[in-house]
Amino acid sequence: MSASVLFSRGRVIDPRNQIDGVRDVLVRDGKVAAVSEAPLQIPDAEVVDARGHWVLPGFIDLHVHLREPGEEGKETILTGCRAAVAGGFTAVVAMPNTKVVNDSALVTELVLARARAARLCHVYPAGAITKGLKGEELAEMGELLSAGCVCVTDDGRPVMSASLMRRALQYSTRFDVPVMVHEEDLTLSGKGAMTEGPTATRLGLAPIPSSAEIVMVARDLVLLEESGGRLHIAHLSCEGSVRLVREAKKRGLRVTAEATPHHFTLDDTAVGPYDTHSKMNPPLRLRRDVEALREALVDGTIDAIATDHAPHGVLDKQVEFEKGLNGVVGLETALGLTLALVHEGLLSPRQAVALLTDGPARAFGLPGGHLAAGAPADVTLVDPEVEWAVDAERFFSKSRNTPFNGRLLKGRVTQTWVGGRLVFADGQIKESR
Repeated sequence: MSASVLFSRGRVIDPRNQIDGVRDVLVRDGKVAAVSEAPLQIPDAEVVDARGHWVLPGFIDLHVHLREPGEEGKETILTGCRAAVAGGFTAVVAMPNTKVVNDSALVTELVLARARAARLCHVYPAGAITKGLKGEELAEMGELLSAGCVCVTDDGRPVMSASLMRRALQYSTRFDVPVMVHEEDLTLSGKGAMTEGPTATRLGLAPIPSSAEIVMVARDLVLLEESGGRLHIAHLSCEGSVRLVREAKKRGLRVTAEATPHHFTLDDTAVGPYDTHSKMNPPLRLRRDVEALREALVDGTIDAIATDHAPHGVLDKQVEFEKGLNGVVGLETALGLTLALVHEGLLSPRQAVALLTDGPARAFGLPGGHLAAGAPADVTLVDPEVEWAVDAERFFSKSRNTPFNGRLLKGRVTQTWVGGRLVFADGQIKESR
């Protein structure tokens, strides 16, 4: 690794610093050293010719399931990090719902040790809100945060007890960290398999009403207003939920929200004919919900695009729809699906980049997300014009569960740099030991 790397004459898009134009970016000793409108001449620097490419802050994903410890057959921290850097992500937040739940410092330290051994991207563990994700007793939040967790969440399960959620928010104020919530009223979702609507009726599948999400969003916003703290709503999916978050932000509540590419791209008709690769939780919603999410991406109601990368094995999906496990992999398709909104004219390039970089960094208070001097030298290069077809068999993830196999996308990551070190280029992982 060269101590200095010069990204020459690329289109630098750095929303936080309001940069969008041809620049040179110099990184030195793992940090951004300079961003210059004029060409730089640095004799000792490795030069990366970035002409025709976008030079971006490394992407940050707030919502990733790495499956380790416990389900290494689906994904490991190493393979998940490979998928991340192939998708341009230089940092991911690892969910705690592993088979040994991350509700203790011991598991947090294991995740961090495996991430250091992988030497690919930054991995920030998320700790559990409740012990064992059972929703009965708060986990030791202070211990988890001291060990390195950046938020707490029972993702995959809602905290059904309003009293317990209220205490979690109150306790989190001591640490000023987000409480990340999976919003689902289990008494309403029950044994449902897909969203309530004409498609569910036609397929004869048990429905999940939108109210299962909306009422929990409403409840937690009330608790947030009363108790303080920071609330982050995972995988927002409903028009009604969007409306509540928009209103809460106008009132000054400290709430952030994320949306997934599958929820702002697909609607419930993708389930037919019984495609388990389109089975997820929250489920794919109606077209009006998709349009509401897209509007919220434009107006800032949604702060971040997150993948909810959820690897599953073949046998987890090759079953009857009702028995299929929820979730899709998303790290390697997120950019292309996001740029589809740019090509449609819905988002500007700067807005799209912000949702993958500055937005998530600000939501969780993470390093990076921008390219100002002194920032981590986490850089993603993108060819915005290249067209490619999704081929799940070529994923770096261990799993192949995607509803986008075969879809044509435009715009792809060509290089990913973490701390000034090249970790992905020319379709290959650049691992060093």
